[in-house]
Amino acid sequence: MQTASYSPAAVPTASAAPATTLSTVVLVLRLTYGLVPIVAGLDKFTNLLTNWESMLSPGMTAMLPVSAHTFMMVVGIIEIVAGVLVLLRPRIGAWVVMGWLIAIALTLVAGGHNFDVAVRDLVMAVGAWTLARLSARSAA
Repeated sequence: MQTASYSPAAVPTASAAPATTLSTVVLVLRLTYGLVPIVAGLDKFTNLLTNWESMLSPGMTAMLPVSAHTFMMVVGIIEIVAGVLVLLRPRIGAWVVMGWLIAIALTLVAGGHNFDVAVRDLVMAVGAWTLARLSARSAA
């Protein structure tokens, strides 16, 4: 009776993946991390998806030099620009979106609420990091 043995050579690596598979993954990540920030940014002006102002803690709102609504519209513009940057220059835009998502998560945790959204944003930041790394690799 033969026993199965582990062989590192049997485990596929990223470099062994067909170029079309890797390019498809990069395209899906690029569209996701490009379009989602654009949609979220546009929604800061309409509040159709959620009431974005409720994501701000009362302490943060009190520190703002403008109304919470105005602040969220500025946030929306930044998110739209970040999304467009991912679509046009993913090697740079993915890092921007990653940093933005981490900043949002830290703000939510510091505010003591929406921990589920903070965790989701950190997971999304990992995906943005993946896009940044893959984009740098495919450009090399």
